[in-house]
Amino acid sequence: MNLKVADFGFATYTHGGKLFSYRGTKTYMAPEIRSQKEYDGHKVDIFSLGVILFISVMGIFPFLNADLSDPYYRHIAAKSHDSYWLKMGVSRQLSQEFRDLIMMMLSLDSDERPTVDEIRNHPWM
Repeated sequence: MNLKVADFGFATYTHGGKLFSYRGTKTYMAPEIRSQKEYDGHKVDIFSLGVILFISVMGIFPFLNADLSDPYYRHIAAKSHDSYWLKMGVSRQLSQEFRDLIMMMLSLDSDERPTVDEIRNHPWM
Protein backbone atom coordinates (compact mmCIF):
# COMPACT_ATOMS: atom_id res chain seq x y z
CA MET A 1 0.00 0.00 0.00
CA ASN A 2 2.87 2.38 -0.81
CA LEU A 3 1.97 3.84 -4.21
CA LYS A 4 4.70 5.45 -6.29
CA VAL A 5 4.01 7.47 -9.42
CA ALA A 6 6.72 8.40 -11.90
CA ASP A 7 7.02 9.70 -15.42
CA PHE A 8 10.53 8.59 -16.29
CA GLY A 9 10.49 10.48 -19.58
CA PHE A 10 10.62 13.75 -17.64
CA ALA A 11 12.08 12.61 -14.32
CA THR A 12 15.10 14.45 -12.98
CA TYR A 13 17.24 14.34 -9.87
CA THR A 14 17.69 17.62 -8.08
CA HIS A 15 19.39 18.78 -4.91
CA GLY A 16 16.58 21.18 -4.12
CA GLY A 17 16.15 24.76 -5.13
CA LYS A 18 14.07 26.14 -7.94
CA LEU A 19 13.67 24.49 -11.33
CA PHE A 20 13.28 26.23 -14.67
CA SER A 21 12.83 23.59 -17.36
CA TYR A 22 9.57 23.31 -19.28
CA ARG A 23 8.88 19.61 -18.78
CA GLY A 24 5.89 17.40 -18.29
CA THR A 25 2.66 16.29 -19.84
CA LYS A 26 0.47 19.32 -20.50
CA THR A 27 -2.73 17.96 -18.97
CA TYR A 28 -0.88 17.24 -15.69
CA MET A 29 1.33 20.33 -15.75
CA ALA A 30 1.16 22.90 -12.95
CA PRO A 31 0.37 26.49 -13.97
CA GLU A 32 3.78 27.80 -12.95
CA ILE A 33 5.45 25.47 -15.45
CA ARG A 34 2.98 26.43 -18.19
CA SER A 35 3.72 30.13 -17.57
CA GLN A 36 7.47 29.37 -17.72
CA LYS A 37 8.20 30.63 -14.21
CA GLU A 38 10.75 29.10 -11.87
CA TYR A 39 9.10 26.45 -9.71
CA ASP A 40 9.47 24.08 -6.80
CA GLY A 41 9.58 20.46 -8.00
CA HIS A 42 7.77 19.17 -4.91
CA LYS A 43 4.89 21.61 -5.34
CA VAL A 44 4.39 20.86 -9.03
CA ASP A 45 4.42 17.14 -8.18
CA ILE A 46 1.58 17.73 -5.68
CA PHE A 47 -0.36 19.47 -8.45
CA SER A 48 0.16 16.50 -10.80
CA LEU A 49 -0.85 14.09 -8.03
CA GLY A 50 -4.04 16.12 -7.63
CA VAL A 51 -4.81 15.61 -11.32
CA ILE A 52 -4.10 11.87 -10.98
CA LEU A 53 -6.29 11.61 -7.86
CA PHE A 54 -9.12 13.46 -9.62
CA ILE A 55 -8.93 11.14 -12.62
CA SER A 56 -8.77 8.06 -10.37
CA VAL A 57 -11.94 9.07 -8.52
CA MET A 58 -13.89 10.76 -11.31
CA GLY A 59 -12.73 8.97 -14.46
CA ILE A 60 -12.25 12.29 -16.29
CA PHE A 61 -9.70 15.12 -16.34
CA PRO A 62 -10.41 18.10 -14.07
CA PHE A 63 -9.57 20.55 -16.93
CA LEU A 64 -7.69 20.61 -20.23
CA ASN A 65 -4.95 23.06 -19.24
CA ALA A 66 -4.09 24.66 -15.91
CA ASP A 67 -4.21 28.23 -17.12
CA LEU A 68 -6.72 31.05 -17.09
CA SER A 69 -7.81 30.39 -20.67
CA ASP A 70 -9.32 27.06 -19.56
CA PRO A 71 -12.97 27.59 -18.53
CA TYR A 72 -12.74 24.94 -15.79
CA TYR A 73 -9.35 25.85 -14.33
CA ARG A 74 -10.38 29.52 -14.27
CA HIS A 75 -12.85 28.65 -11.47
CA ILE A 76 -10.13 26.90 -9.45
CA ALA A 77 -7.71 29.80 -9.92
CA ALA A 78 -10.36 32.29 -8.77
CA LYS A 79 -11.17 30.06 -5.77
CA SER A 80 -14.76 29.78 -7.04
CA HIS A 81 -14.82 26.17 -5.93
CA ASP A 82 -18.60 25.78 -5.73
CA SER A 83 -18.89 27.17 -9.27
CA TYR A 84 -16.25 24.71 -10.45
CA TRP A 85 -18.10 21.69 -9.05
CA LEU A 86 -21.41 22.93 -10.45
CA LYS A 87 -19.80 23.41 -13.88
CA MET A 88 -18.45 19.84 -13.64
CA GLY A 89 -21.98 18.68 -12.75
CA VAL A 90 -20.83 16.48 -9.88
CA SER A 91 -21.07 18.61 -6.73
CA ARG A 92 -23.67 16.43 -5.01
CA GLN A 93 -21.89 13.16 -5.76
CA LEU A 94 -18.67 14.02 -3.93
CA SER A 95 -17.83 14.47 -0.28
CA GLN A 96 -16.81 17.91 0.93
CA GLU A 97 -13.53 16.36 2.13
CA PHE A 98 -12.65 15.12 -1.37
CA ARG A 99 -13.55 18.47 -2.94
CA ASP A 100 -11.46 20.30 -0.33
CA LEU A 101 -8.38 18.11 -0.89
CA ILE A 102 -8.55 18.39 -4.67
CA MET A 103 -8.93 22.17 -4.60
CA MET A 104 -5.89 22.49 -2.33
CA MET A 105 -3.78 20.22 -4.53
CA LEU A 106 -4.80 22.05 -7.73
CA SER A 107 -4.36 25.55 -6.31
CA LEU A 108 -2.97 28.22 -8.63
CA ASP A 109 -0.80 29.43 -5.74
CA SER A 110 1.79 26.71 -5.19
CA ASP A 111 2.33 27.89 -1.60
CA GLU A 112 -1.27 26.89 -0.83
CA ARG A 113 -0.77 23.29 -1.97
CA PRO A 114 -0.46 20.77 0.83
CA THR A 115 2.64 18.75 1.60
CA VAL A 116 2.62 14.96 1.35
CA ASP A 117 2.23 14.74 5.14
CA GLU A 118 -0.71 17.15 5.05
CA ILE A 119 -2.33 15.03 2.34
CA ARG A 120 -1.81 11.86 4.39
CA ASN A 121 -3.45 13.54 7.38
CA HIS A 122 -6.34 15.05 5.41
CA PRO A 123 -9.80 13.81 6.53
CA TRP A 124 -10.57 12.40 3.06
CA MET A 125 -7.55 10.12 3.26
